Amino acid sequence: MKKLLIILVLIFESYQTCLAQDRPQVEIQTNKGTIIVELFNETPQHRDNFLKLVNDGVYDSLLFHRVIQDFMIQGGDTKSKTSKTGEQLGSNDLPYQVPAEIHPELFHQKGALAAARTGNLQRASSSTQFYLVQGKIQNDSLIQHNQGRINSMLQRHFARNHPDNKSLIDSLEQAREAKDTASFLSLSKKLDQVVAGFEDFEKYEIPEEHVKIYKSIGGTPHLDQNYTVFGQTISGFEVIDAIAGVETDERDRPIENVYILSMKRIPSQK
Repeated sequence: MKKLLIILVLIFESYQTCLAQDRPQVEIQTNKGTIIVELFNETPQHRDNFLKLVNDGVYDSLLFHRVIQDFMIQGGDTKSKTSKTGEQLGSNDLPYQVPAEIHPELFHQKGALAAARTGNLQRASSSTQFYLVQGKIQNDSLIQHNQGRINSMLQRHFARNHPDNKSLIDSLEQAREAKDTASFLSLSKKLDQVVAGFEDFEKYEIPEEHVKIYKSIGGTPHLDQNYTVFGQTISGFEVIDAIAGVETDERDRPIENVYILSMKRIPSQK
């Protein structure tokens, strides 16, 4: 029985290794150095979308337009290639969204590749905008604090999507589209009250294996289970640190442009 258990463990570990080896890899060339990421097969729509954009050259010559030290570096604004110095960026992408693929085992450890998004009800991702996590090392107090932030975002998400609140959400959207500021503010306050009392969702607890990584390597745990993580840096962590450390303006745009020179898929070693 003991030998059988050992064999089963070895088979499982071999299977997990094969899965990791089958993950597509992408080389991101920047003017600060090279980053290599692997894409998760657990998020196939994001994986395939990213690979298509890479193959089509969409990211070539775009900027890392939003950079926050100890947090993340964000790129993929499609108009950043031709933007003027100091121009506000962050609202431009291709005219579609990628459905959310939020996976319980994929999290915002240092080097995580994740999709930016708006505050849409479905948590659908931007077609092109992504971020790479720098983050910072967490202690027990920060872990608990960030777990609370995760659950606050989940509470808001599930409250907004609950059938009982549909009419309120619809009215809020109508007020926004009509630019009716007074109604919008009044309805927003009402929604905040509804969210504060909403309990019909399962609270999230950061898994112990994630906690160990956050306490040793670091990351940004407060974004877990609310944004799609679809890849992980395997080389070039020092480049992420270098980009995250550049001087920025009041909108978090680097004073001196940080370019994505090119992206390319790395051929499989098979």
